Amino acid sequence: MMLALARKLGQNYAYVAAGVIFLALLVAAGLRSTPGVLIVPLEHAFGWNRDVISLSAAIGIFLYGLAGPFAAALMQRFGIRRVLICALALMSVSTAASSFMTSPIHLVMTWGVLSGLGSGCVAVVLGAAVVNRWFVARRGLMMGLLTASAATGTLIFMPILAALAQSDGWKPVVLTVAAACAALIPLALWLLPERPSDVGLVPFGASGETLALPERAGENPLQVAFGTLARAASKRDFWFLFATFFICGFTTNGLIGTHFIALCSDRGLTEVRAAGLLAAMGAFDLIGTTLSGWLTDRYDPRKLLFAYYGLRGLSLMFLPFSDFSFYSLGVFTVFYGLDWIATVPPTLRLANEAFGEREAPVVFGWIVAGHQLGAACAAFFAGAMRTVQGDYFYAFIIAGSTGLVAAVLALRVGAMSRRGALAI
Repeated sequence: MMLALARKLGQNYAYVAAGVIFLALLVAAGLRSTPGVLIVPLEHAFGWNRDVISLSAAIGIFLYGLAGPFAAALMQRFGIRRVLICALALMSVSTAASSFMTSPIHLVMTWGVLSGLGSGCVAVVLGAAVVNRWFVARRGLMMGLLTASAATGTLIFMPILAALAQSDGWKPVVLTVAAACAALIPLALWLLPERPSDVGLVPFGASGETLALPERAGENPLQVAFGTLARAASKRDFWFLFATFFICGFTTNGLIGTHFIALCSDRGLTEVRAAGLLAAMGAFDLIGTTLSGWLTDRYDPRKLLFAYYGLRGLSLMFLPFSDFSFYSLGVFTVFYGLDWIATVPPTLRLANEAFGEREAPVVFGWIVAGHQLGAACAAFFAGAMRTVQGDYFYAFIIAGSTGLVAAVLALRVGAMSRRGALAI
């Protein structure tokens, strides 16, 4: 099936491979957004404190990011398809096993440790690896589309899962996620070649004479991951990108992705309505991130990041002062949604420019680890602030302030190389 379809489509088969990854990233995004739906139902079912539930979400988010650079190295060592299939299987088994949980440690192990490690292999790093391997032209656009899968996952999963949680409790939610992860395994087996040359093709937009980058099939994944980190850490640009992406995670997945439904519940909105707002953000993010990929192919990514982080910071600082009316939440949904993960395409382009195509996937994995470290900090920090203070007010003000800091840091990326070029 795979070979016949590749012969029929030619270079356009790259879009089929990207489509499989899009669906995998979509389901992984749905899995990672599920703890936001589970907070209130688990409080009611087990009487667990919100900071305890937030801790499991924080661990899952942290491992989701920490797994990134090792996942990139594993993909170079064992292949993208094998790593993807194993990760989907782990995600399915761990979420299904959570249906039997009776104590917080079970929640931490299933939704924190195991699902975090599994989904960490099905993350932005996977999209970056596939785009670099399958595309020469339209890389920014394709990275924008694959990144937008997170928005699509939110758009599809959140309303369904919230409705299930409200009507039938938390167990149908976790079983639905497990089934979605399992359903993608045969699709990856049938339609995802390891590389274009396996089906007699070259990357999209490449000439027949284009040479593939050398593989790292014989290298130890741990050695690759840590060796690449050591080389990248000696460059200032790595730390600017790491810091801005830390703040990106702090102001998205960890805060809004984990606590928005609980915040709306505190202000009198139902879970289904709050999930509907998250889904609307996902729809706007699908537009914003795809447009960001198109813009990244054409404009200075530093200026794009300045605009994205600044807008996000102001949006978060606005929310606590709003009256949570239809109008104010609508304004927040549009502006925040357009910007949710629009930062990914320009950040990947800057990583490619600074570290080269061979090392960029692993370096980008470490940068994404910073993103998820920030998200994990926000998930726990906001939950702890809510437990101590009784509301999320200062959590959102602090997060918004960090967005403004990231806007300034983004302009510093590549400053040394630009000054050197001007001197010459």
